Amino acid sequence: MSENRERIKTLILGSGPAGYTAAIYAARADLHPVIYTGMEPGGQLTTTTEVENFPGYPEGVDGPTMMVQLQQQAERFGTQVRIGMATEVRLSDEPGGIHEVVIDNDKTLEAETLVIATGASAKYLGLPSEQRLRGGGVSACAVCDGFFYKGQEVAIVGGGDTAAEEASYLSKICSKVTMLVRKDQLRASKAMQNRVMSIPNIEIRFNTEIDEVLGGQVVEGLRMVDNQTGEKEEIAITGLFIAIGHKPNTDIFKGQLDMDPTGYIQTRGKSTKTNKPGVFACGDVQDKDYRQAVTAAGTGCMAALDAERYLAEVESPQEVG
Repeated sequence: MSENRERIKTLILGSGPAGYTAAIYAARADLHPVIYTGMEPGGQLTTTTEVENFPGYPEGVDGPTMMVQLQQQAERFGTQVRIGMATEVRLSDEPGGIHEVVIDNDKTLEAETLVIATGASAKYLGLPSEQRLRGGGVSACAVCDGFFYKGQEVAIVGGGDTAAEEASYLSKICSKVTMLVRKDQLRASKAMQNRVMSIPNIEIRFNTEIDEVLGGQVVEGLRMVDNQTGEKEEIAITGLFIAIGHKPNTDIFKGQLDMDPTGYIQTRGKSTKTNKPGVFACGDVQDKDYRQAVTAAGTGCMAALDAERYLAEVESPQEVG
């Protein structure tokens, strides 16, 4: 086989909790997994300063450390971890077929099984001050990070169901939640609108956008602007939560894998199976409801087990019931 072409039994795309957990299980099953890290090695947890809700860490752990440990555990069992990003795929429709994945527009991999763990990227506003303070008080996950702001004043940006749910969650932890909504009404369902409007420590600011996030090393406040009048106002907060949605990293699979209208890969029943035999999806790339490290890891385990069973059926169909 040429230098620019390689056969792999189990190829894993993505290096978050889902990808590394899939690799640990696949390696222990002698599937010789190879991981390509993608554009964000370690996934979204590398932007999280402290993880306190993952089982097994009674004192908590910072996100980057946890991802290094997951990588080390996967490598301990023989996983090859490589830097690179899938830029093109050609998926087979046939059971036992070979899936071709091009890495960095150069090398072609022939995968007997493919585990997609490319995750989803949180949408941010794009403000320089917001990006500078990510991990210093700016977060895209209230469930992950809300605990650190217990008894403090925070703000949340967004007007949909996710923003409303996260504002409701934060209101139980924080002394005050200021909800910034760009339009003159919420996009959330009527039930969610009624809930947030009935919570006394949630203040909703309509027609309001962020001009700048204030603070040096950590968030100290917010300068808001009324997009109708142009009037600016500053408030003191310690945490800013961005809840304007996530985008699944699935563009290269469009037209080949079944997806929902927002681009999340659809899996079959309780499995990680996609509409292509031998192709499995796990983690945030197929989960828009929970989006937690522990649930991603669980589906990573499932994907490896599904891949192992698939290969057993392909190699010995008469022996598998």
